[in-house]
Amino acid sequence: MTAELVRGQNHTLPQTRLEIRISAGTPVVAGATLGDENGRVAGVEWIAHPGSPQLHGLEVSRQAAADHRLAVDLDALPDGVHRVTVLLALPLDAGGPARFGAVASPFVAVTGLDGAEIATFTLTGLDSESAVAALELYRRQGAWKVRAVGQGYAGGLAAMLADQGVDRAAELAGTIQEAVARGLARSVAPPPPRTPEGDRVRHAQAPASAPGSGQPSVPPAPPATPPQPEPLAEPAAPGPINYAHPRRQSTAPPPPPAAPPAQPGQPAQPVAGDATGWSMDERLYNQVWGMFEDLARAAAAYRSAVDFAESRMDQELERTLSDPRSRIGGAGDRAREEARAKRDELTARARESLDRDLTQLAAESAVVEPALPAPYAGWDNPVWHGYRVPMEIPMALRIGDLHLPESADLRIPLLVRLPLERGMWIDSGRTASEAAALAGADQLRRLAMETAVLHAARLLAVYPPNEFTVHVIDPAGSAAGPLDPLVRSGVLPSPPATGAQGVSSVLAHLTRRVDLVQMAIRAGAADSLPPDLDPAEQLLIVNDFPHGFDDRAVTQLRYLADEGPSVGVHLMMVADREEASEYGPILDPLWRSLLRVTPVADDHLADPWVGHAWTYEPPRTPPGSAVLDEVLARVAHARRTGHR
Repeated sequence: MTAELVRGQNHTLPQTRLEIRISAGTPVVAGATLGDENGRVAGVEWIAHPGSPQLHGLEVSRQAAADHRLAVDLDALPDGVHRVTVLLALPLDAGGPARFGAVASPFVAVTGLDGAEIATFTLTGLDSESAVAALELYRRQGAWKVRAVGQGYAGGLAAMLADQGVDRAAELAGTIQEAVARGLARSVAPPPPRTPEGDRVRHAQAPASAPGSGQPSVPPAPPATPPQPEPLAEPAAPGPINYAHPRRQSTAPPPPPAAPPAQPGQPAQPVAGDATGWSMDERLYNQVWGMFEDLARAAAAYRSAVDFAESRMDQELERTLSDPRSRIGGAGDRAREEARAKRDELTARARESLDRDLTQLAAESAVVEPALPAPYAGWDNPVWHGYRVPMEIPMALRIGDLHLPESADLRIPLLVRLPLERGMWIDSGRTASEAAALAGADQLRRLAMETAVLHAARLLAVYPPNEFTVHVIDPAGSAAGPLDPLVRSGVLPSPPATGAQGVSSVLAHLTRRVDLVQMAIRAGAADSLPPDLDPAEQLLIVNDFPHGFDDRAVTQLRYLADEGPSVGVHLMMVADREEASEYGPILDPLWRSLLRVTPVADDHLADPWVGHAWTYEPPRTPPGSAVLDEVLARVAHARRTGHR
């Protein structure tokens, strides 16, 4: 029976291998400290946090998220540890709330490995605090207990760590927040919340069973209010990003199309556009994100079941080997074989369940992918052969594909909402990933610039005529080859800027535009903008940054990254993160404020629910295809004539 604790109440723990599950209405940082009999922390080696997530017997999440799972093995903790304190904190400089009083009360549950809740605690009564000691596991007379703490700290992580006796607490708190910022910079933005009527049918039908029954456990669904999407996307604007589509109706949308009746014992046949929405594009957008959620849940359930099977085998072997009688004769060998057989059986059942989910998702992908409109479709989709310049801005844009190791062949489109909420950093460094290290430096830089051109071409293609403008800064002129499709088609209003004078001219032009539009908005005089100001959305592609940039140019770029998205000016940086770091910490906030993608496949993106490392596949045109030239030619024709 679950114990529902209130502040100060304790409860005996019946086992020592536990999970601590945390649910909040906004991304929070989760960590834990190990204390001695007096609750004092011996040093940084006794603190688990996103920058150092693993200790002996303890593992915490690697990034800020609305849901966390912390693994604890009390028997494996270092000698001298008598207390484990679970800490929560709000990430700084993320554009989200700055105090717990402004968010939903966090919920913490201590569970066994089978998912059964032992004790729960809802942290109510918080106000100005930005960090809180949620609960503690402590040893008393040889037994472990859990106590609901709920002690908040208005001084944040630094004050909380100092209260536990940590030396240089402020410095450590800064290190933790820096690790969190790096995690947020690479996280995948979740979709907007869907209405209950729009939730996918199989979510409600999917059985959730405990790992102990031999079936994989289904992780809890994301909260009704999803994690704050990409908190670094719009630093200048307070509060969460508004994902409401500008043309979406406020009343309930019509129901999705009904799936054809399934044969008895067979799964329902997938239908393209089975999510809710006012248009087919909106339904497909919601359906793609639903597939992403389903795959995340299925993989999390499989991994949880496999971990449980391994843990159960370890426990059985430990009990067997602790008995001296089992070490003589064949009893020990038989016990090992039986434990491994049970492990294999549980793992096989989990794999069968995962394979069923993957088969259903693959069938759905097979009907959804051909039905996608051009903004959501890959370059190999036939929809591009019938492309016409649109008259309206679409809801979203595809910037690549995502997949997990358990389902390498199942690719989920990565969609970002339009207008863009943040710019992009295309990492051209060989140290960015193992895949990048296998490519030559020149080849990787070329691939990075080709990726930027494909992203820019797609943006030009999905906007109405003359409503999106692209500028290019190529200080040394080294990207002439990859930029040729944009230059040859005539979609660029001016040639790529080179040299110090070219860099200065483009940055001054875009900075002026941001200043003028902001002043007009604040004054309520949008109609008074100068006639020479281009009202279209602006994209600035910067190649080989920061080479060729002085301090003034770097400051202007940071200004455009911070202030530009709110008035329609966006950055696309092609740069090596390691090289940029050599120019000092001033560039780090710029890197963190952009969505990092790669020109080669890389598993650097994380989902906001269970923290899976998703492999990102950048966009590519089919070998030998002329689709890019054809699309850009139609865009250029529409820009010249104003006709589609």
